[in-house]
Amino acid sequence: MTPAERKLWFDFLRGLPDRWHRQKPLGNYVADFYCAGRQLVIEVDGDSHYVSRGPCYDRTRTAALEATGIRVLRYTNLDVMQNFESVCQRIVEVMAAGVPRNPPAR
Repeated sequence: MTPAERKLWFDFLRGLPDRWHRQKPLGNYVADFYCAGRQLVIEVDGDSHYVSRGPCYDRTRTAALEATGIRVLRYTNLDVMQNFESVCQRIVEVMAAGVPRNPPAR
């Protein structure tokens, strides 16, 4: 894990009551963090996501996951390291919103 992923995991996600998985295979992709009960993926993106084909790949990946009913939250390493409280607050807000009522069939 990157330092930002470690921070998010050890300082926040693993303390939540919902079960989270790290590096979870989902179809053709591996999610940084996944909560099955909330149908939620959290991606923490480093520099490689912003060069060459990274942005296009990320959009395709997000669309594929969302097509199965999984919500995707994406943050940069910098977001996590410099705006940790805001990142955590947003995750809590999305979790409180619940799982979409009619997720597409898998």
